[in-house]
Amino acid sequence: MSEIVLTRIDDRLIHGQVMTAWVKKTRANQILIIDDEVAKDDFMSEILKMSAPAGIDIVVKGLEDAVTFLNTQEKENKRLIILVKAPVTIDTIVEKGIAIDKLVVGGMGAKANRRVLYKNISASDEERATFKKLIDRGIPVVIHIIPDQKETDLSKYL
Repeated sequence: MSEIVLTRIDDRLIHGQVMTAWVKKTRANQILIIDDEVAKDDFMSEILKMSAPAGIDIVVKGLEDAVTFLNTQEKENKRLIILVKAPVTIDTIVEKGIAIDKLVVGGMGAKANRRVLYKNISASDEERATFKKLIDRGIPVVIHIIPDQKETDLSKYL
C-alpha cells in the first residue's frame, strides 16, 4: 500500500534543491501534484516532471482525479509526497476522506489579498481560516522550509 510520507504546500511546486532534500529525507519515490490548472497544462506538467529528482515518479492530477488516484493506491508500494499550492486543496481532499497525518507549509509567496504570516510565508484571510479548520480537525500544520531546519507550529501565527 502507498504511504503518504509528506504533504506539503509550496506554490512553486517542484523546485531545485528543496524538493531534492525532501525526497531524500522521506525516501519518497513518487510525487503527486494536485492542481487543476497544472493538470490542464501539458507543457507545465512536462516541465515539472523534468524538474523532479532522478528516479522519482511524478503524477499530476486535478483535484477530483487526485482523490480517485489516492483511493486506488492500495496495491501500490509507493512512498508518496503530496504537493499542492494552497491549503484549500488539502482541506478538500481531507473532506473527501483522504487521511493526512501532518501538513507542512513550505512556500506561499506574497500576492493580492495575502499578508505576511511568518517570515517569507504569506496567507489570505481565507487561507488562514482553512489552516485553522485543518488544525481543528486534529491535523498538525507546521512551517518547515527545508528538512535541516526546525519546524515551527503554524498555529502560533494564526
